[in-house]
Amino acid sequence: MVKKGLFVLLLAFFLLGYASADDPMNATFETQSIHTETSVVVYGTFSNEASIVWQQSSGALDDNTYLSASERQATMSYSESTNANNGYVEYNKVADLDTGNQVVNQNNFKSVRQLDFVSFNDTYGSVISSESLALDGASMGSPASDRILCPFGASSGDTIPAYCNIVEMGSSFSGTSVSMTTIASERHVAAKADVPVAMDYSISLAGQGTASAYYRMHLQSARGDSLNKSMDIMGSEKTTASGTIQSFEKTMSYGSGVRRY
Repeated sequence: MVKKGLFVLLLAFFLLGYASADDPMNATFETQSIHTETSVVVYGTFSNEASIVWQQSSGALDDNTYLSASERQATMSYSESTNANNGYVEYNKVADLDTGNQVVNQNNFKSVRQLDFVSFNDTYGSVISSESLALDGASMGSPASDRILCPFGASSGDTIPAYCNIVEMGSSFSGTSVSMTTIASERHVAAKADVPVAMDYSISLAGQGTASAYYRMHLQSARGDSLNKSMDIMGSEKTTASGTIQSFEKTMSYGSGVRRY
């Protein structure tokens, strides 16, 4: 009998008075996009390495250690490493990065990856693959009057409070055979604060080896225009399975904003 496991993490933070709410970056005047598609079928060896680090400020990026008044910054990072040898490999991946303003059903970054591997008989064939997506945001607090599109969302005296939030999600696999799909996406650039910051990650696989998936987070927020911390949340979860894995599935989602569904 096939056993299936589904692990779901839903993080949604919204408190009255704009506490614990990421304020997305607004796009720069010049925006960029990058699109890649990779498809490989091979008997033998295979490797793929990818990394992105994107830092953006509502003001100017410089060597100053501290944020200036009303400044907010965000850093997104993504990495993937896959190495296979002495086996049959099918690898397909589509990745998109767009630095423009996004709305609630769009992403700044998304990666969809599919990997199949079977080691050759009587060899020491193996595959090792890991993937990680992180989002780190911080703000000194900023006026809400020009950041909220919804007329019921803010008055002229409202402030989006200071915050310092970091979330990471990812997975890894090592073994002699696997059929795996992963999806990673995030959004942190929008024209207005009505659009929440979001991150999603999912993995689904079956194979022979060791699989793991995890999240880590630390969320801190103030209230009003104070720099005194009013909320502090630390959390983590990691799921690991070893042996003949009939089904391994994990889905994780993070959302933070002054206005959500």
